Amino acid sequence: MKNLKTSNLHADQEDRAKVIRDSLRDAIVDRRLSPGAKLSEAEVGALYDVSRTVARSALQMLTFEGLVTSERNKGAFVSNPSPEEARQIFTSRRLIETGIIQSAAERMTSEDFAAFRQQLEKETLLKANRGAQARREEIKASGDFHLMLADVAGNLILRKFMDELIARSSLVIALYGRSGTSSCGNDDHSDILDALEAGDILRATELTLHHIDHIEADLDLRSTDSLSLKEALLR
Repeated sequence: MKNLKTSNLHADQEDRAKVIRDSLRDAIVDRRLSPGAKLSEAEVGALYDVSRTVARSALQMLTFEGLVTSERNKGAFVSNPSPEEARQIFTSRRLIETGIIQSAAERMTSEDFAAFRQQLEKETLLKANRGAQARREEIKASGDFHLMLADVAGNLILRKFMDELIARSSLVIALYGRSGTSSCGNDDHSDILDALEAGDILRATELTLHHIDHIEADLDLRSTDSLSLKEALLR
């Protein structure tokens, strides 16, 4: 009986850690938490009214996903990806999303196409709105389009990879994006969907690669030398 109670306690703590992980993850993905932001176990625990052990578990989950970096004797921080890491994220997306497109194309139903059209309508409405909140919602909706394709593809492993890649892409856009938006155009999504609906997998694949190129092209990934404080202030 004691072991059962202990097991239930551990399961409850894991569930609470996952809820906190998801909440922090959303804040990172929609850029309410900036790259480099400190994530104190004590503060996370206090905000969610959980023990530091549960807070630590949530942060460890995010570290595993690459969204948080833990530094010895310093604590946990929202990841601050290098330009090379940013390039690798988009290279990974090209490899994975082309496979997702091909798998999704074989499984798409009329109900799926209707759901995607509703998603595009949502993106269009959000793009017309102004303000930081609307922009965050638009960025999330844009990422959701890609995750929906992964859902239709029906491969749980690829879906997990896409969760991480979309989240890390958002982090990269927050750090290196020139325009300050997702660059994930509604027209691009619509063209991809049109190609899928027409059964043209090759064109849908080409459009997806072009779409990812477009997102990456909006990033400023040039390597620059760090300036001294004096040099930076005199510029």
